[in-house]
Amino acid sequence: MNTDSSDLPDKTRRRLALWDEYRSYQYLRAGQDFEEFDFVPAVGRVPGGALRWSDAVEERARDFEAGHLVVSAHDHLSLRPADPELFPEYRRQGRESTPYEGIAHSGVDLFFDGGPAAVSMIRSHTPWDWDDAVSDLAMRQSDWAHQGLVAPVRSLEDARRAQEDGKVGVVLTLEAATPIGNDIDRLDLLYGLGVRLLGLVYSESNQLGSGLADTGDAGLTTLGRRALRRMNDLGIIVDVSHTGDATALDAARLSQAPVVITHAGSRALWPTARMKPDNVIKACADTGGFIGIEAAPHTTVTAKHPRHSLDSVMEHVERCVELVGIDHVAFGPDTNFGDHVAWHKVFAKLFGKDSDGPRNLPPHETVGYVHGCENPAESVRNMIRWLFEHGWSDEDVAKIAGGNVQRVATQVWTG
Repeated sequence: MNTDSSDLPDKTRRRLALWDEYRSYQYLRAGQDFEEFDFVPAVGRVPGGALRWSDAVEERARDFEAGHLVVSAHDHLSLRPADPELFPEYRRQGRESTPYEGIAHSGVDLFFDGGPAAVSMIRSHTPWDWDDAVSDLAMRQSDWAHQGLVAPVRSLEDARRAQEDGKVGVVLTLEAATPIGNDIDRLDLLYGLGVRLLGLVYSESNQLGSGLADTGDAGLTTLGRRALRRMNDLGIIVDVSHTGDATALDAARLSQAPVVITHAGSRALWPTARMKPDNVIKACADTGGFIGIEAAPHTTVTAKHPRHSLDSVMEHVERCVELVGIDHVAFGPDTNFGDHVAWHKVFAKLFGKDSDGPRNLPPHETVGYVHGCENPAESVRNMIRWLFEHGWSDEDVAKIAGGNVQRVATQVWTG
């Protein structure tokens, strides 16, 4: 993309001016205080991969974005090394770089950031180490304190203030509560560090419940029930994206606040453990929660669209709206700024297995990237334009593109 183009939306041009060549940790001395890496481009990583929309759709989408707070329920705002094999070394340093240019281009006003702590296990011999998680959360906020585009968000008032100032709000999240061990009070510490949404389990079972990678699922443990109550009391949104089905159903049954699935899809369309069955999606919707539809490579595929692309992602959106209604679906792309497929291969090599468990995937075409949803700079903006191209109303798009997430945040964060 050309950052000087007059064709860019007003919101994007204002944010590019705020970005103004920010680089992570520019307040330190590269090569002395930290090691530099060559990164992939934050925008335009795949030459010729950008989608083009009609003038009518583009104009309507820009008008919509100018008048609404657009939300991504789950993305990873981190630059990845150009050489995927260097990713473990990069992670061990403990300083992931924030892709300010890509964030400025995104059109998103509020990101729920899965963050580097989601893979803290690469830095430690102990998966989901507490010290690593705390270090990542604090280091990230130290970097953000030295730039003018990204604003940490701990309330919807923060998000709206950031939007008014032309900035992009970011909510800190963790994909698993595993780092707390058996110490429930650590949830209070995470809240104090800014975490406002927390996954109970990340694929492999922990002391709170079962993960979708395991063959057995006994539901929430006694400790998990205590943690759930504490998250409700604190005002932390409960996420069951990577839990086993029984654990997710327990959470929905016992929670006093909405339970969400920030990034997944419909198992009825694509029968893998990573997708959610109808009863889990309905149970979360019945709490007032939502399902955010993801676009990480080879997840939200369908029989109709076996080559993963924006069209297959949006088929999951349509299926979930049909299942639970327009008030309970959102965008949760789960993308990052880098070669997502290559990173998955490195991850599998490090740990010797697929982190999401046995898939027994139906026949499908492997891809190098998801066309139309390659990174957070393009995913949500293309999802919005797809909906308008397919005749969706402004009112319905407003709910999926941010309204449903804001409703849940209002209920959980304000009590």
